[in-house]
Amino acid sequence: MKTKYLHAFITATLFFSALRFVEHDSTAGTRKSFAAHEPTVSADTGNETRVIGKVTLSGPAPADPIINMATDPLCSKMHPKPAMTEDVVLGPENAVANVLVYVSEGLGNHTFDAPKQPAVLEQKGCQYHPHVIALMAGQKFVVQNNDPTTHNIHPLPLNNREWNQSQAQGVPPIEATFGREEIAIPVKCNIHPWMKGYIAVFKHPYFAVTGKDGGFVLKDLPPGNYTISAWHEKLGTLTQKVTVAANQVSETKFVFESHSAH
Repeated sequence: MKTKYLHAFITATLFFSALRFVEHDSTAGTRKSFAAHEPTVSADTGNETRVIGKVTLSGPAPADPIINMATDPLCSKMHPKPAMTEDVVLGPENAVANVLVYVSEGLGNHTFDAPKQPAVLEQKGCQYHPHVIALMAGQKFVVQNNDPTTHNIHPLPLNNREWNQSQAQGVPPIEATFGREEIAIPVKCNIHPWMKGYIAVFKHPYFAVTGKDGGFVLKDLPPGNYTISAWHEKLGTLTQKVTVAANQVSETKFVFESHSAH
C-alpha cells in the first residue's frame, strides 16, 4: 500500500514540475513548450549575412605630394608638419584607405529608404574629412567649417545638381541632398585650390569606405549573386563576383597595381 501511495506522489510531482516549463504566449493565444531540445533565438539576433574583405596595393607606393598652403597663412599655421594630398593613403601591409567598396550589380529593382542621420563632411586644417564620403540619395548631407578661415564648397557632379556656396568661420553648417546615384562627385574649395575630396551617392545601403586597415564590411545583403566594385580616385576600379548565402560570411580581396596610379 505504501508503495502505491509513493508511486502516486512521484507521478503528481513530475506533472506539476512539467507545468513550470510551459509559458502562455499571449500574442499567439497558444501555449509554447520550452522543451530541452527546442531551438531558441535571442531577441537581438539579426541577419548575419555579410561580405567582408580587404583592399591592398601590389608594388611600390606612389609618392604622396606635399601641399603648399602658403597662400593662406591661417591654413599653413595649422600644419606644423607638411600636409599631404591624400591621393593614395596606405596603411600596414600596403592596405589602401579611401576606397569605395559597393554592390554594383545584383540588387535588381529593389528600393531602399535613406538613413535619417546625416552624412557629415568636415573642413578642418583646410582639408576635407573624410577625404571620401559616401551616402544614399536623399540622405541629408552636412558640411561643417571648423577652420578660422572662409571656405567655398563646390561639388562638381555630372548626374546631380551643381552648387557652389561660401562658408565663413562660425556660420551654421550647410545642408544639402543629392537626388541621384553618382560615383563619385569631385568636391573642391574655390578659395583653397588644394582642397579636394569625393562624394559618392548610392541608391542602396550596401557600400563602405576603407580606412587605413583597408578593411570593409557590407552588411545584411539578401542572398544572391552580386558584382562588388572597389573604386579609388587614382587606382581605378576593380570588380569581383560574389555569391552570398543566408546567414553566411563571404570574404573577398581587392588588389590594386601601383602602376595604375596617375
